[in-house]
Amino acid sequence: MRRVQIFDTTLRDGEQSPGISLSVEEKVEIAHQLARLKVDVIEAGFPITSEGDFESVSRIATEVKGPTIAGLARIHQADIERAWEAVQWSARPRIHTFVGTSDLHIEHQMRSNQNDIIAGAEGAVRLAKSLCPEVEFSPMDATRTEIGYLAEVVAAAVEAGADVINIADTVGYTTPVEFSVFLQELQERVPGLKERVLSVHCHDDLGLAVANSLAGVQVGAGQIEVAVNGIGERAGNASLEEIVMALGTRGDHYGVEVGVDTRQLANTSRLVSNMTGYEVPPNKAVVGRNAFLHESGIHQDGVLKDRRTFEIMTPKDIGLEGTNIFLGKHSGRHALKDALEELGYTLEGEVLKRAFTRFKEIADHKKTVTAADLEAIAADEVGSFEGKFVLDSFRVVAATGRQSRAAVTISHADHGTFEAEAEGEGPVDAVFRAVDAATNIKGRLTDFRIDAVTGGKDALGEVRVSVEFEGNEYGGRGLSQDVVEAAARAYVRAVNVYTASKLGAKRISTPAAP
Repeated sequence: MRRVQIFDTTLRDGEQSPGISLSVEEKVEIAHQLARLKVDVIEAGFPITSEGDFESVSRIATEVKGPTIAGLARIHQADIERAWEAVQWSARPRIHTFVGTSDLHIEHQMRSNQNDIIAGAEGAVRLAKSLCPEVEFSPMDATRTEIGYLAEVVAAAVEAGADVINIADTVGYTTPVEFSVFLQELQERVPGLKERVLSVHCHDDLGLAVANSLAGVQVGAGQIEVAVNGIGERAGNASLEEIVMALGTRGDHYGVEVGVDTRQLANTSRLVSNMTGYEVPPNKAVVGRNAFLHESGIHQDGVLKDRRTFEIMTPKDIGLEGTNIFLGKHSGRHALKDALEELGYTLEGEVLKRAFTRFKEIADHKKTVTAADLEAIAADEVGSFEGKFVLDSFRVVAATGRQSRAAVTISHADHGTFEAEAEGEGPVDAVFRAVDAATNIKGRLTDFRIDAVTGGKDALGEVRVSVEFEGNEYGGRGLSQDVVEAAARAYVRAVNVYTASKLGAKRISTPAAP
């Protein structure tokens, strides 16, 4: 069977989703899980955009073994050299360079012309190839580019040495039949593509990203660019789990194979959801919680007799069975570490120590700590690693018919301890205002969500917030059996992400990308 590579862009395009701000530690943890999933390529980030992105790509290249590690770069020399500095530590590095090729992009975004774009693309690929053994080139907005001109750009990139040519449906404009014809004509116009890997990168603006990607496979694409849970710019990318299971379940139709370990799909989906704050819809294909539930009596009867009557894949196929982990207050650190690794989290050192302390605190109040509890603790501790501010304590006074009042004590790794009090419209608002006063950083809450991790009165409360600082949104997540404490932790986490971006990242405006 022909092998199709799975190129995962969760950490690059996926992280560009509104409200997602992953720390370096979170990116590294997700990359390790992607390696366990056995994707072929991890696009680890866009190194030129910030010191934080550069650090995360460098660490992933150094620490994550197995997949090719790619760094994104525009066709500028500085971008390409910076990408190489980050990915060079990988045993299998790749530079992925791109440029807009549609008339709209050339005229209004690039402020350039067709000849200069061809020359720039060719020069960029040559430079990247002189540094890195493997180079990918993407004509951005390719599906709205006149086919004759696109063929010229692609031919120049092939001639310059590009190993992978990635055709990007950047705005999710094309349709499956149209895309198939488009790719076939491109291959006819550029014979050199036969010696390269043809890749597709499809966005979901019209809900066609998966269908368009599969259409690409049918006409020769050897790589599909995807993201876990389909996250990404605007409506997102082609969903990794849907692509993988479509190719696997309908291998008779597509006639290709992938190297992904499908039993890691459920773990990967939950981990990315926990760390990004993007919930998986209940009816989401493959990994939604309703994907293997049957409400209709007819369906239930059929499944009880033979699952194949109403299921084309099984929970076991994606790793949903066999993960019923329960730990109690007498469980030790080694048991916790093993359980977390089974769930896709590899915690070491101080992070494991903090997670174990949280586990023991929760186990003292709950008879059993479930897999969902453990995942929530792990995601919370990995995400809190980089924080300078720590919520030491809080106190809230709330009553009907009057404003609530909160007092907080917050310590800073470099500047000592701060205390502040504030009033608000309810206990949560009061706590947020007190945190603003203690940190001297004022944010504006734009989104607030609260969920119970498991059922029952002793369930952990999980709060996710989006907070606006200086016009940009930053996400935070908090976990506690006290929902006000969980909210306070989430808000402090958002403050930490913001201050980290100010001090260590100095992020430039994220350039448009495929």
